[in-house]
Amino acid sequence: MVFRRRDQRPLLRIVAEWVYPRGGWKRAFQYVTHRLHRLPGSAESIARGIAAGVFAVYTPFFGFHFFLAMFLAWIMRGNIIASLLATFVGNPLTYVPIAIISLQTGHFMLGSAMRSDVDAGLIARFRGAAGDLLHNLWAVFSGAPAHWYELQVFYDTVFFPWMIGGIAPGILSAVVAYFVSVPLIRAYQKRRVTKRRAKIEKRREQVGASSTKR
Repeated sequence: MVFRRRDQRPLLRIVAEWVYPRGGWKRAFQYVTHRLHRLPGSAESIARGIAAGVFAVYTPFFGFHFFLAMFLAWIMRGNIIASLLATFVGNPLTYVPIAIISLQTGHFMLGSAMRSDVDAGLIARFRGAAGDLLHNLWAVFSGAPAHWYELQVFYDTVFFPWMIGGIAPGILSAVVAYFVSVPLIRAYQKRRVTKRRAKIEKRREQVGASSTKR
């Protein structure tokens, strides 16, 4: 295949680089920021895409953040590529605080109690739900009875409260991301246009000087 990597990475290396990029999180953040600045389109369109990507990260639809960000960007008439890049906000360093904020807000709105050991509780809930999913997948082929208890607990204590509670902080973060991004992108685009014009003028001067010598 044309776009296939020549050096196939082992699975453990892929997982490790997702948790901690090879160049570090600072370099990865700089790369994403650079790509965002160089995207075509107006500053407002790119910023709407960023807002869509940021909001998508606050939802519990794990594995579908890309698709949700693209859909929201399309509705908002934002830059779709910017929305995909903005989902970088969701990473192993930020998912825990995002989860705590969303879950606390959701349980408060629903009038339910949230476990104090949220970190251990989250891991246990995810592990239990994943176990039920794998078992039910195997049950389709083996005929074994399906297990739904852990999935129900996960839905009641994690997924639904997260979905409800992530709306408000997600919207707030998206609005902040939009208003912060617009002036930064606009300034970068103006500086880029100025540099291009300076290069064009310099080339014209060089061409004029060479023609004068002849």
